[in-house]
Amino acid sequence: MTSQNTAEQAILDQPELESKSHLVITQPDLQAMLDRYQLSPDARQVVAAEKLLPVGLLSRLHSSYPQHSGLMETRPFLFKVGTNYSGLEGFHRVCEILKENGIELSHIKEREFYIEVYRFLATSHSLNSINWDNYATDSVYQLVLPQPGMIAPEPTMAYVEAETAAERARIVADYSEKTNPHDGNQQLNKPWFENDRGEVEFLDGSQHKYPQCQLVFDTTTQNCFSFCTYCFRHAQVRGDEDMFLQKDIDQLHRYLKLHPEVTDLLITGGDGGFMPANRFEQYIRPIIEDPALSHIRNIRLGTRSLTFHPEMILSSKYDEMLALFDLLYENGIQMAWMAHFSTPRELLNPRTIAAIRRLKAHGVVVRSQSPIMNHISLFTDAEGKVDVDKSAQNWIDLANILAMLGVGFHSMYAARPTGEHHYFTAPLADIERVFSKIYNSLSSINRPSRHISMTISAGKLAIMGTSVINGEKCFALQFTEGRNMEWMNRVFHAKYDEQKNKVDLLLPFDTEEYFFKAELKEIEERLAEALQQRLTGSDTQ
Repeated sequence: MTSQNTAEQAILDQPELESKSHLVITQPDLQAMLDRYQLSPDARQVVAAEKLLPVGLLSRLHSSYPQHSGLMETRPFLFKVGTNYSGLEGFHRVCEILKENGIELSHIKEREFYIEVYRFLATSHSLNSINWDNYATDSVYQLVLPQPGMIAPEPTMAYVEAETAAERARIVADYSEKTNPHDGNQQLNKPWFENDRGEVEFLDGSQHKYPQCQLVFDTTTQNCFSFCTYCFRHAQVRGDEDMFLQKDIDQLHRYLKLHPEVTDLLITGGDGGFMPANRFEQYIRPIIEDPALSHIRNIRLGTRSLTFHPEMILSSKYDEMLALFDLLYENGIQMAWMAHFSTPRELLNPRTIAAIRRLKAHGVVVRSQSPIMNHISLFTDAEGKVDVDKSAQNWIDLANILAMLGVGFHSMYAARPTGEHHYFTAPLADIERVFSKIYNSLSSINRPSRHISMTISAGKLAIMGTSVINGEKCFALQFTEGRNMEWMNRVFHAKYDEQKNKVDLLLPFDTEEYFFKAELKEIEERLAEALQQRLTGSDTQ
């Protein structure tokens, strides 16, 4: 008997599982699962050879969370595996396929307006993850498909009633200008340096806001596998003129040599998972081999491929990238895969489980950092109020599933004030109540590593909870990142408010202004002035 069969028999022999035998996954079940998900012969060979889907793990996941699991579902997928649906044409094809299967979406013009402003892209994997028997409240449906009410009524009505394509194009262009793609003064984060010739060079595809971490928006990562409806980086995916775009890798390395405080390189986009292996090697090889870059200790890859396109990682073509992950691990550099899971459903399928296990087998540390978004991972009751228990349970289940798969629960954060913020946000007081229930319900090892936070120009502000001072309730706040890192050690307070949905709308509790406000203004003015001077100077050289 093989070790795999022995492990399977041990599961079947456990008395506590005998009463749940219909929840135990056997080897024939696994084969049926692979057939349904239409894994390619290449992917099947990888899964089998590397033992990526042990039935013991699948059984424990499925029996623990059958309400979220897609592991034992048998209904045929609606969307052809391996197909992407892009733009208005792709959206219309999705609508056609749904109609062929008895599902007819409403408010098509409203959805088209959203797509023209923000774009549309969905993989068959993300579309097939949706529970089409109850799609209206399905989290992934809200995540990848535009919804009525996402854009405010007035511009939406103007678009719907427009009589010509030219008129609709003008409405789209006008509204796009108001979408705030660079919240938190991101343009001020663009770094520069003087080269050996005394010339100023800008890193047009980088942000360096916090000392330890530098963000890189590489030229190869300016796309996504599927577009999130709440996208915080829509300037990148729709190709705005002021998007961040890093073309010159050598320039980045020269900048890093001048900044030994940088320990982390975060490759993002778009989606960092789009970077091909040969381009990735150009980033990491000098970091491994050049002593002047030995201060770089962590490479982070910001990607949602585990949610939208996990089969990429199961291909033998991905072996090249895995070999580079091995190389990083062998040289003492942490390779951190920064995933974005918001719901248990995104995890409980054979492709994603196998992809996570394959990454971890090559020294990759997988972490999840996720926004808490209304309609997706934050839920309301019949009266439109936040359902604290239901919302918290989604995250409690998610945290425990992440732990079962060896994935770190890095952080949760509130909606950033970009795009259609009004649709996805909720009062911070409600979000704090949800987070408190999550934090109190989990074992310490499964909790998120940070309290709920929100990004503002000053940095990342965490809501630590509520306090009562002199009989008055207030929020306790603390920086987890800051333009001045010395701000991080200080807890301060804001007036409690049941309705405000952005941290920077909260009023100081016991002072006229926050302790950092004056210094922040000086920092921002200095950055803006220096940026303008260097732009002017570079134009005259």
